[in-house]
Amino acid sequence: MQNSTSKNIWQVIFASSAGTLIEWYDFYIFGSLSYIIAEKFFPSSNPTLAYIATLATFAVGFIVRPFGSIVFGRLGDIVGRKYTFLLTLLLMGGSTFAIGLVPSYATIGYLAPILVLILRLLQGLALGGEYGGAATYVAEHAPTERRGYFTSFIQTTATLGLFLSLGVILITNLSMRPENFYEWGWRIPFLVSVFLVITSYYIRIKLEESPLFKELKAAGKTSKNPLKESFGKKENLRMVLLALFGATMGQGVVWYTGQFYALSFLQNTMHISLSQSSIIIAIALFMATPLFIYFGHLSDKIGRKKIILSGMILAALAYYPIYKAMDKTVDLSNKTEITEAYVVERTQSKNSDGITLERVAHQHTYNDGTKQKDIFITHKTGDVQEKTEKKVEFTVPPKTAAWLIFLVFIQVVFVTMAYGPICAFLVEMFPTRIRYTSMSLPYHIGNGVFGGLMPIIAVSLVSKYGNHYVGLIYPIAIAIICAVIGALFIKEKPVKDLSIDE
Repeated sequence: MQNSTSKNIWQVIFASSAGTLIEWYDFYIFGSLSYIIAEKFFPSSNPTLAYIATLATFAVGFIVRPFGSIVFGRLGDIVGRKYTFLLTLLLMGGSTFAIGLVPSYATIGYLAPILVLILRLLQGLALGGEYGGAATYVAEHAPTERRGYFTSFIQTTATLGLFLSLGVILITNLSMRPENFYEWGWRIPFLVSVFLVITSYYIRIKLEESPLFKELKAAGKTSKNPLKESFGKKENLRMVLLALFGATMGQGVVWYTGQFYALSFLQNTMHISLSQSSIIIAIALFMATPLFIYFGHLSDKIGRKKIILSGMILAALAYYPIYKAMDKTVDLSNKTEITEAYVVERTQSKNSDGITLERVAHQHTYNDGTKQKDIFITHKTGDVQEKTEKKVEFTVPPKTAAWLIFLVFIQVVFVTMAYGPICAFLVEMFPTRIRYTSMSLPYHIGNGVFGGLMPIIAVSLVSKYGNHYVGLIYPIAIAIICAVIGALFIKEKPVKDLSIDE
């Protein structure tokens, strides 16, 4: 049943992973550029509120993911895995491209955030259907004894999608003047996604349906009502709830804390420059990504559960000291300014609305090589000065950057432990006829709701209490609760063949 040739399984993995990577890329461009989106699509009278509103819009995409998992999971269990994730790919790609075309708040007012919100809803629905299809598709091709190893390649796509989004943003940013990037260049990563989606669709359309699903369909055993079978039957509902509260809930907060909140903390709490913070995260992700494969492979040998829960516990114990060490690197109290290195940079440009932007940057250099820029951007219409915005931006020396890379890398190691084996773990919990639906819902609630809300909850807590680390209470608590539930109530079964008769 699962005796796929080596060539065939790698074709399946490549096609499934390529499409999923592009969908994650599309999804995370928004988060990676959230600080610019806050300025472009929301009123600028209160920058903190605009940023929180942007994170809320970002979070909406996560909140609707469970609904996408229900809609597309049902479709995948009735129609098939292949055509369902082709549809989600096109929906995601079209929504991302459209965000790059939405006019700014200065041009169309409140219609701008409304349009962006609608497109984020569509993105979330699409992603809710994508992962379950790709994961199920690969798992139903993979040989039993190597299921953790082969499905772990799907697990790399979320991190690689974030890595790709950071890379495209960084290249675009470095290829033009800063004022041009802030004015219109930020749209380019959204617009180029259309070419990536077309390429991925071409690769995927050549795939055949999952052999297990074809066998199920030929035998007339496909589910007539996957939702009722998944959530209406007591025993299967119990497994869905255990998958959520004993695995994916904690895995979700570890994923978003170790990668997304780390980026947000660098940019918005520590005020590290866009280019340097992107490089720090990108290098850490690049170094740690192979560990997804390693822990997926290890789970074939020693079991999935202990690796997943260990990642949660280690993360909960390490977050506070890690973020305190990160924050300390830009603490100026122990640094001495080199006064003769003080410089002032002045530039002037016009935006698309005809407003003149005068940018004055006061650069302070400290004895360890840290550079601080106090940037004042004045908006003028003719000779009338409308408003002045102030930003603080740090650039740290190579030694400090290397230390920050290491601290982020450690967090991503926890991510790889919790996330690498989770696909095989979830696939093995549910029967073939309702697998797409049953595994998608707990995955997307755990990742989309518990994990996806992590950045806005953390930033809101920091904003309210003024403590840089108070936001960590949420992921630490969720990770510990999930690990305890998983340890007590989930009994890991021996790995077995997937069958249409389960």
